[in-house]
Amino acid sequence: MGVVLEFGLVLVLAGLAVSYLFRGRAAAAKQAMTERRVEAYIETIRRERNNSELAAMSDTELRDLLLSSAHNLKVQRDRRLYLLFGGVVVAVIGAILVATEDGSRGFGVALLVGALVLYGINEILGRQMVAPLLAKGIDVERLRVE
Repeated sequence: MGVVLEFGLVLVLAGLAVSYLFRGRAAAAKQAMTERRVEAYIETIRRERNNSELAAMSDTELRDLLLSSAHNLKVQRDRRLYLLFGGVVVAVIGAILVATEDGSRGFGVALLVGALVLYGINEILGRQMVAPLLAKGIDVERLRVE
């Protein structure tokens, strides 16, 4: 049994090492995709001329604005995911504590309350994330890179 556990640990460490070595390639690919999306969006802004403020900017200004907006969107999305992950951990621990007193019904109710709270937090953070970009007239969906 110990040999299997050690072998599994070695495989996990090897997998982590390989993913660490190739993470730069994945980040470069996402950055290239973001730059292509920004270039396409700049062409769309120039062609459609819906937003006079964005259309009046030079290509360099517009590229800088869109790239920084895409970066800020990614950072805020990551921050939101970490916060939600922490909220899930707290909700499950809280539900386990309630379950020790009230059984499975209390566990279910506590999980339901935790899920509703996390849903509300997710919606609020999602709206706060895109509000500054929408105020500038930037289409957020064009900057998302999944």
